[in-house]
Amino acid sequence: MTATTTSPVATQVSPTAESALPAVAKVPSRIVGPRPTTGVPFGRLIHVELRKMLDTRAGRWLLIGIGAIIAVALTIMFFNEGGEHAFGEYLQATTMPMALILPVVGILAVTAEWSQRTGLVTFGLEPRRIRVAWAKTLAALFVGVCAFALSLVLAGIAHQSAITFRGITGDWSIDALVLLGAGGYVLLGIAQGVGFGMLFKNTPAAVVVFFVLPTAWSILASMVSWLRDAATWLDMNQTMQPLFEGSLTGAQWAHLGTSVGLWVIAPLAVGIWRLTRAEVK
Repeated sequence: MTATTTSPVATQVSPTAESALPAVAKVPSRIVGPRPTTGVPFGRLIHVELRKMLDTRAGRWLLIGIGAIIAVALTIMFFNEGGEHAFGEYLQATTMPMALILPVVGILAVTAEWSQRTGLVTFGLEPRRIRVAWAKTLAALFVGVCAFALSLVLAGIAHQSAITFRGITGDWSIDALVLLGAGGYVLLGIAQGVGFGMLFKNTPAAVVVFFVLPTAWSILASMVSWLRDAATWLDMNQTMQPLFEGSLTGAQWAHLGTSVGLWVIAPLAVGIWRLTRAEVK
């Protein structure tokens, strides 16, 4: 057996052949500047959640729908009975559509991570889910505060327009509890929507249960005699009514607190617990 030797010259690669070889990937250089030492600022999380609520096609159309309903209601009141309505009645016309439809905006902002499968992005950028949950809740409440402030402005403009153009007698008197009830109706509704969204993590289910379950409970309580006593404690439609009447006793405050705990605080608490433990796919 003979051994073959290879000349060192024969192993050299010609410049033409070397240029044909694939280029070796270069390791990226280190990014200059200080390294981040804190997580995502909480204010930025709230700003992102606000954009999720308002800067989407569904959110915009819901807001357009609310505006259209309010415009129709105020127009009807302006021409009905010569526009002779107090400021409180105009305020009721502006807050009712917001209280009924705005919770859907909160539901959509919560369920987007699960229905549109953006949870990996959201919880990848901010793994501490409890902060995301609180950011969603506070952003929803901020939207509710802005909506109620806008309802006050619209009601004032409508009432002043009726005074100026219809010649009615102005009635700007309104009780502080009535204002509290109108604002609470909007804020509690949107907080309840966020809670149901976290609880079900599914848009159709959360929307249906949000509208059907309290309504069904109110209907059953009015029809079944042994549920009427429980309804005075657990039906928010009944417990909030004294607020709009401008008078609330100690027992009525207890009724209101119990119903809010059942329909608002409990869904939020259980929903946040589920949000922090649900598997993200």
